[in-house]
Amino acid sequence: MDELTAFSCPYDGERLSGVSAGPPGRATVVLLHGAGNGSKERLLPLVTDFADQGCRALAFDFSGHGESTGALAELSLRRRFEQAVAVLDAHAPAGDPLVLVGFSMSGQTVADLVRHYGRRVAAVGLCAPAVYTPEAWEVPFGTGEGRFSTLIRTPDSWRRSPALEAFGSYEGRAVLVVPGTDTVIPPAVTAALQEALSVRSRFTRFELPEAGHILGLWFRDHAEDRKAFVTALLDGRPRAQDPVAGGIGDHGGAGS
Repeated sequence: MDELTAFSCPYDGERLSGVSAGPPGRATVVLLHGAGNGSKERLLPLVTDFADQGCRALAFDFSGHGESTGALAELSLRRRFEQAVAVLDAHAPAGDPLVLVGFSMSGQTVADLVRHYGRRVAAVGLCAPAVYTPEAWEVPFGTGEGRFSTLIRTPDSWRRSPALEAFGSYEGRAVLVVPGTDTVIPPAVTAALQEALSVRSRFTRFELPEAGHILGLWFRDHAEDRKAFVTALLDGRPRAQDPVAGGIGDHGGAGS
């Protein structure tokens, strides 16, 4: 089991709290928690599991969450994207392919990162993901009753999300984790994401019939499902000598 190492990353006057484990070389995995009371804490078992498969793994708290500074009300989808870029650019070795794992709201952040890093992204794992109207990207989250909430609660506004186009063009490995009961993400969102990912990516739908929306907690408490997810995301990829093609190299992981 790889030891977790704490780090902090500066961003726009704030300090983002993170942890890392594992060696560089096969891939760098970044785990992105959801909104509300989400934090890196519940994702630490996944950090360890990815590190055990020869990956460098990172998880961090977005500003206003966990041990990071900043105010949650001032966070936005744009700032989430920029914070993830700041962490990856500072802590992911430049030669590593990227594996992006997003929970709930971070489904949108993963799509934004796919657009930013392009073919360097070898795999995406989307866990009960959300996507949002482009009008919401710059708007601070506020306290739940402001413009951001109005925009994302507008029926079908998510259908204009650039995330759907980004995932429809994505050609790497993609795993969509779908809980049996999700009271947060409408089924139409999940169906649209599956349709987009099925166009070009090497796609797998990973169902957890007994799970609810908060899959970070589910994976924390269900080691067998957690390890199966890690295997699904890393299994059968090309070697690291060809990271531009979206490969995750063979450092002893199953099926590589």
